[in-house]
Amino acid sequence: MFTVNRVAGAAMLACVGALVACGSSPDKAPGAAAGTASSSGTTAVAVTPSAAAPATDPLLSGKREVTITRVRGSGSTLELSGRLEEGGDTGGRVLFVPTPIGNDQYVIKAFGTKDDHPANDDPSCWQVNGLDIEPELTIEAAVCDEDNPIQRFTITTKGNGTYAIGSETRVLQHKAGNGLILRESGASPLTTFRFVDKGPANREPLN
Repeated sequence: MFTVNRVAGAAMLACVGALVACGSSPDKAPGAAAGTASSSGTTAVAVTPSAAAPATDPLLSGKREVTITRVRGSGSTLELSGRLEEGGDTGGRVLFVPTPIGNDQYVIKAFGTKDDHPANDDPSCWQVNGLDIEPELTIEAAVCDEDNPIQRFTITTKGNGTYAIGSETRVLQHKAGNGLILRESGASPLTTFRFVDKGPANREPLN
């Protein structure tokens, strides 16, 4: 009887030892965290990468002045006088500050060259010409008012440092004989523009 009890006790101790060595689950290695089992039978710990913050384009931050040139154009910069033109050379404003106002929209401020003339430091803004008739609208200079919907533009990156500029469902395009106009998207091949950094937007406008 003593021998039988001793054998039974030894068997129980062996079983308990096996449970301790193997853990509570046959799929887990001792001390392994919960995760996805690998092909070797061990468990890989699941690691969730932290989401990276989206990069901000400094040229669209409202903190840099840029010149704007049509990619497939004459190479002349855009100029805002009475109307937005390409290389008009009329003494208009050629330095622009795309300034975000939320909802992926921008007001585009226009400045004159930095020559210590106070008027050049007081911005005008791009505005859709409300007197134009569809389907071709032009852009004119106006007193800045970001609450005015016809001063809100979209700027979309197109790769290789190029951008498309639009207003509502229209995009800014070049049409021979009529210059830069806003037309419905898809009406003709997309016109793209290149922005060139010209330094910080640190003007001190007039009162």
